[in-house]
Amino acid sequence: MALSLGTLKLSSSIIQSPMAACTDLPFRLIAREKGLGFSFLEMVSAQALVRDNAKTKLLLQSSPEDRPLGAQLLGCDPAIMAEAARIIEDMNFDLLDLNLGCPVRKVVSNGEGAALLKEPQKAETVFKAVRAAVKKIPLTVKMRAGFEDPSGEEASAIAQRAEACGFDAVTVHGRTQKQGYSGKADYAAIGKVKKAVKIPVIGNGDVVDEKAAKDIRSMSQCDGIMIGRGGLGNPWIYRNLDAAIKNDDSEIHIPPVKERMETLIKHLSLERSLLGDRQAALNCRRIVVWYTAGLPNSKALRGEVCRTNDMDEIISMVGDFFNALPLNAPPPQAPLLLSE
Repeated sequence: MALSLGTLKLSSSIIQSPMAACTDLPFRLIAREKGLGFSFLEMVSAQALVRDNAKTKLLLQSSPEDRPLGAQLLGCDPAIMAEAARIIEDMNFDLLDLNLGCPVRKVVSNGEGAALLKEPQKAETVFKAVRAAVKKIPLTVKMRAGFEDPSGEEASAIAQRAEACGFDAVTVHGRTQKQGYSGKADYAAIGKVKKAVKIPVIGNGDVVDEKAAKDIRSMSQCDGIMIGRGGLGNPWIYRNLDAAIKNDDSEIHIPPVKERMETLIKHLSLERSLLGDRQAALNCRRIVVWYTAGLPNSKALRGEVCRTNDMDEIISMVGDFFNALPLNAPPPQAPLLLSE
């Protein structure tokens, strides 16, 4: 189903969230091949971007096939956030999001991420500075339902300030900062934010299958759905969630073992060609986990992959593993990662 975020018209309302050490360029290219419409890069620090940090610049790598694409900034200093926002716009990304959702203690102790939920006036100052700096691309903000209050009241207040500052949409993760990634996402809290503003609201949290997509849509009335770990090792999920919210279960595709093997090998090969053998081998240690979650004998494969940096050997191991699976192997499952 289509979704409009300011001037950006998306063909699908299913969005891939920014995930540190996950949503890199190889991940996004594979996901787009299988049906992903809109994705975010990994989150970047506004301060590091303004300082021209080399590692941060690597996170911003893209390609012509990797569109439309959003960037997300983390920070709390209005002037630095504004300067970083200008840099992002000049790099021709299609949308800029501000992070008010990261619950990690180190981030929160710096006054960034979810910490801004406790300081709505400061958040508004950041919003105004970034809005004044960005002239062409849509602006959004991603937040938690609250810092400690799970009701959605804090997120609603922040969302109203963002709307008043001219932001084009908000994304709400249905947990508090205090919860971290424990418990279950509260879709009713997202619904409270939806009622509080007129701009689109994107729901996020625990959407790892078709049932969850239907639940978050029906319980929150959100305009779009952002998924996190649900897309890891399962690039088919984007079209499947689209089909689910259209109530077209006949279009849901369960990839056979051979297709899953070929997709993983292509993913690993992209890591290798774009990032080099050494970094690719390190990344494979988590990527193999994603694609093999819930499969028999997957623990032994992961151990073998972690013991080598030889990409040819890793790809051979993956082929042998999938070729030994029964044709009725379980469908893709979301890995148990603390990230959303």
